[in-house]
This record gives sequence, structure tokens and C-alpha cells, in this order.
Amino acid sequence: MTATPSICPTLLYTDAKAAIRQLTEAFGFTESAVYESESGVVEHAELSYGNGVVMLGSKGRGGVFAEAMERSGPVGVYVRVDDVDAHHRQAAAHGADILVPPTDQDYGARDYMARDTEGNVWSFGSYAPGAQE
Repeated sequence: MTATPSICPTLLYTDAKAAIRQLTEAFGFTESAVYESESGVVEHAELSYGNGVVMLGSKGRGGVFAEAMERSGPVGVYVRVDDVDAHHRQAAAHGADILVPPTDQDYGARDYMARDTEGNVWSFGSYAPGAQE
């Protein structure tokens, strides 16, 4: 991958392992990372195609994102932004439905989550899949 993508669609699947197989085998994606729980549930995976990345995981794991996706539109999208807090302030000032305020994550990123007018879930943060830190 030559450039770190700024927009990474994030999808949840009932059978994430089957989705990874289809995306890699049928559609030519490359498996970049797959993190599974001790019981073998896909918690987070990154698949690349060209300079783009799709992040995915298993449905039913709980948490704010999984709960928001239950009632949301067909996708969740993660967008890398330079200044998470300034971006959050702008979104809140324009009446966005903020699901999670800016939060420092254990893996070093900072992000927040919002829902758009159609129920899609958008996460904005500093995490850059595939970037070397």
C-alpha cells in the first residue's frame, strides 16, 4: 500500500471469516490484519485493495459501535482526520447526533462516533490502518 487511506468503510458481518474469504478470494482484496478473540471471533480485520482499506468485524460482540450498527443504515464509515476535537466541535455545532465523544483508545488513536440523518454510523479519528508508527 503506497498511501494511508483517509476513508475506511467499516462493516460488521454475521460470519466475518466467510466475508474475509469472499473479499480476498472472489474480489481480490488482500488480508492485511485479522485479530480474533480467544474463541475465534473476528474482532477486527483490515483488508486492502489498491491504496484503500476496508475494516470489518463480527456482529454480536457488543459495545457502542455494534449497538449503533443494529439500528443504522447499511454501513459504518471511519474517516481519518487531522484534528479529532476540532472536527467533533464542528459536527456538534451543526447538530450531529454524537454517539461517543472524542475518546483516547488503548491502541493510541483518538476518535468519536456520530450518526447521520439516515442512521449511518460515522467514526472520525486519528487511527490510520496500515500506517507504521
